[in-house]
Amino acid sequence: QVHLVESGGGLVQAGGSLRLSCAASGSFLSIGGMRWYRQAPGKQRELVAAISDGGNTNYADSLKGRFTISRDTAKNTVYLQMNKLRPEDTAVYYCNADGSYYSGGYYFDDYWGQGTQVTVSS
Repeated sequence: QVHLVESGGGLVQAGGSLRLSCAASGSFLSIGGMRWYRQAPGKQRELVAAISDGGNTNYADSLKGRFTISRDTAKNTVYLQMNKLRPEDTAVYYCNADGSYYSGGYYFDDYWGQGTQVTVSS
């Protein structure tokens, strides 16, 4: 019912910036909280940042000040602005969202995008 597509990943030098986007599409009633996770090789997936449907934000402590999450509610899109990138930020970044839909009743579910690779070279 909700299809998430990330874009904006790529290769960047340390100290550079990237902006990730994640657009939600499909037959849904609403999109609630949206989040960015990342998973580096050999490591567990970790929460990077979250934004509620009201615009409240939360960040992993280690990323505060470098990463900024935002959303365009009208476009059902969430962004992640990443500045001063470091080699340790190299990971696959995943978009995650809560969505509601109607299918004989009202349902809520959790959706994931396919991920976008971010590689930071030293």
